Order: sequence, then C-alpha cells, then structure tokens
Amino acid sequence: MLSTVPVGQKVRLISIQGGRKLIRRLVALGITQGNELEVLHHRGGGVVVGKGGNRVALGVGVADKLEIEVLTDGVL
Repeated sequence: MLSTVPVGQKVRLISIQGGRKLIRRLVALGITQGNELEVLHHRGGGVVVGKGGNRVALGVGVADKLEIEVLTDGVL
C-alpha cells in the first residue's frame, strides 16, 4: 500500500484497483500504470507523491487502491 511507504522511497505503480472514474482522474494528474513515483510526505492517512517535478496529494482511500512495487536505489 502506498500509504505505508516511507518518505523518500521510490515506487513503481503496478495497477490501479479502482473503477474507470478513478483511473481517468489519476491519468489526468499524470499518474498511470508503470510510472515511477517518489513518496514526498505523509499527510494524515494520505500521501504526497512526486513525479517529474510535479507533486500530487492522494487521500488514503485512493492511495490504498494503488498496487505498487518498491524500487531499490531507484532501479529494479
């Protein structure tokens, strides 16, 4: 779960366990399957992730629907 990943850790988004509406919303934010993201902050139960200089805040409900893979040293 993305909400449990420590700050500074890089992850790869494997899949989105949500409906079409959630997937479209995330795509509009630039978050798609296969993207690498960095966990920047934890806010309440949510998380702020960074990708290519952009930051996106995700609530705990959305963060828990993202299946991720933790990257070691930024590379698998």
